[in-house]
Amino acid sequence: MSGTHEKLKHLPDRPGVYLFRGAGGEVIYVGKAVSLKNRVRSYFHAGSGQSPKVRSMMERAADFEYIVTDSEVEALILEYNLIKKHRPRYNVFLRDDKSYPYLKVTLNEDFPRVQVTRRVVKDGGRYFGPYTRVGAVNETLGLIRRLFPFRTCKEGVLRPKGRPCLNHHIKRCLAPCCGQVGREEYRAMIREVCLFLEGRQEELVKKLTARMREAAEKMEYESAARLRDQIRAVGKVLEKQKIVSSRGGDQDAIAMALGEGVASVAVFFVRDGRLLGRENFILGDAGGSKREEVITSFVKQYYHGADFVPGEILITEIQAEEVDVLSRWLSAKKGARVRIRVPRRGEKRKLLEMVEENARLALEDLLPDGEAARDGGGEAAELARCLGLPETPSRIECYDVSNIQGAEAVASMVVFQDGRPAPAQYRRFKIRTVEGPNDFASIHEAVRRRFERAREERELIETGRLSAGQAKFHVLPDLVIVDGGRGQLSAAREAMAGAGCENIPVFALAKEEDLLFGQGRSDPIRLPGDSGPLHLLQRIRDEAHRFAVSYHRQLRSKRNLRSLLDEVEGIGKVRKKALLKAFPTIEALSAASPGELAAVPGMNRPAAEAVYAFFKNTGDRRRETGEKTE
Repeated sequence: MSGTHEKLKHLPDRPGVYLFRGAGGEVIYVGKAVSLKNRVRSYFHAGSGQSPKVRSMMERAADFEYIVTDSEVEALILEYNLIKKHRPRYNVFLRDDKSYPYLKVTLNEDFPRVQVTRRVVKDGGRYFGPYTRVGAVNETLGLIRRLFPFRTCKEGVLRPKGRPCLNHHIKRCLAPCCGQVGREEYRAMIREVCLFLEGRQEELVKKLTARMREAAEKMEYESAARLRDQIRAVGKVLEKQKIVSSRGGDQDAIAMALGEGVASVAVFFVRDGRLLGRENFILGDAGGSKREEVITSFVKQYYHGADFVPGEILITEIQAEEVDVLSRWLSAKKGARVRIRVPRRGEKRKLLEMVEENARLALEDLLPDGEAARDGGGEAAELARCLGLPETPSRIECYDVSNIQGAEAVASMVVFQDGRPAPAQYRRFKIRTVEGPNDFASIHEAVRRRFERAREERELIETGRLSAGQAKFHVLPDLVIVDGGRGQLSAAREAMAGAGCENIPVFALAKEEDLLFGQGRSDPIRLPGDSGPLHLLQRIRDEAHRFAVSYHRQLRSKRNLRSLLDEVEGIGKVRKKALLKAFPTIEALSAASPGELAAVPGMNRPAAEAVYAFFKNTGDRRRETGEKTE
């Protein structure tokens, strides 16, 4: 590094954040320090005691800079924001943490709603999550909709209406739009929703029981019966929750399983002594890092986005020097003392052993057919040697197209990170400019749109108009594979050159003989049939094909459904669009009851009956003829 000696001499003995940059000026690592002077100097004097990851980083580092802060807690917050912005190569971070869904309670509205969102913003709402499975967040949302009659309409500010919607008639909404409930009474119900989402079901049962008795004393028997049913439903939820602590209290229990370059972290949520849920997270770029470093990085990133912080966090291991600053930061965030503990015995240790086992199983299940145990990083390194690449490709992207005679043409982009699939980073494209079955032009369009979008997002990030967490395409691959032959290769290379990404290596993998075509090579590359690099490419190619075909089938199914709805009397463009949004497949629409159909915005009872009768008759005809639905 040029001028390193002078910079090291002037490092302050104060807390702050330091950044190492590569030869191209890109940030490759962000760290925080109690003393910038001691911490940064340690990278230059550790010698053989450095980990392989740190040695690799220092070989790439061309320069460093630092930012002084007033406190270590302030440095911790700045460190997180810089990691999120730059996504440095040598930092451990949650994969696509912004894509995790949350449940949002819109407390900034007079009559709040509960929504699923993937963006956490400071707008006065409360966020519960993150959830790592969309199914889990939808199950939770469905449950609280059955338990609490909050409004589900889209309007942020309610406009007065003449008559309530169907949801009110089936006891699923208090109809604030029609003045059926006052603001304070409605918000009291929303506070109960928040209690439920916090896991405080026992406290909620006490409140509901008090309200039920009060209603009974006032001889409001219908209201009392409704509250009784609500208490029973919450009681069933409590019955399913395992008691893991005889002392009660709120805890998060965190454990990790570390694989080859990837880590699985499990978090169990204990509220009032009951285990009410769990989530699993994947940490990328964990290779070469110490276990306590990986799990400490997770704690920092996870609790930056968490709305609720428990009074106690149980963890299998953590960097000892970070415990105090993390406790102070989390206590300030919660407004009450937060303890971080590493238990060695007793019921808390047994709980962590259960969490650790779940993390291990999640890591094993990360890839199908036991692929989690494969050395994906080793296969990628061997592939680099076979293809003559200057370094091992960390991020590999593969593209494929799918259509039937040019109809509903789509393309897929799948991502393998360190030899393993990264499904959260997959993208799909509906081909817009190509007519007829033209795979070359379709590949060109998809690749062009991907890399032009990357160029636009990187420019926005550099000017501060977009954060890295919000961007979808700014991370560039180290290697691109397209499904096909020389024609697809030429189309992809031309598209990438137009977006200024011609330096990224591109190869085409032909289906028939698994031959690899590369730029400037007269003969294709034939990898040994039993080699790890070929198996890696086949997995990537097959995953791209699966993802493209599934999207194509989805669009074709939607097109067929539109055609069927055109045959139903009384269903125009507006109603057809609303039905397609509520029931995206023929199976879902065929299974809907008249009541569910009538609840769709814009529908009424006669129209719902017409749709129900049409699909019932259509289903009967299909069964008689043996015709399949798609």
